[in-house]
Amino acid sequence: MSRHPRPDRDPAYQDRYGSPNPKRFYRSRQDKVIAGVCGGLAERFGWEPVLVRILAVLGFFFIMGPLAIILYIVLWMITPRTPLGGRPMSPEEDVFWRNVNDRPRVTFGNLKYTFMDLDERLRDIERKVTSDEWRLRKEFRDLERGN
Repeated sequence: MSRHPRPDRDPAYQDRYGSPNPKRFYRSRQDKVIAGVCGGLAERFGWEPVLVRILAVLGFFFIMGPLAIILYIVLWMITPRTPLGGRPMSPEEDVFWRNVNDRPRVTFGNLKYTFMDLDERLRDIERKVTSDEWRLRKEFRDLERGN
């Protein structure tokens, strides 16, 4: 009996079809009590896992009752576990990916201005490199090295 590999465990599948955003909502593998749903929410939003669990229990007793259990079971069933072999991220990259889903307009604006700044810097470099003064200085440097 042959068994088909699960796509969430295949790194090639993740590279081709997975989201480039490593901060998607997954069930946690490391921080779990029952199924990792609360731990996954905590990882996704950068919250303390204990706080998420306390809110889930309070939601059960004071707000939703059995609906909270049903919601947890549905999230357990439809949410994939964190893919194995994820790459480590720098704190700056972590903040960037958190904000992409939460505030796409702000992210787009930040990227737009970053690229505008890079474009301006590139134009300055091109102006300097293509100027006659730069060529003359380069020739003097070459002559000094040759002596």
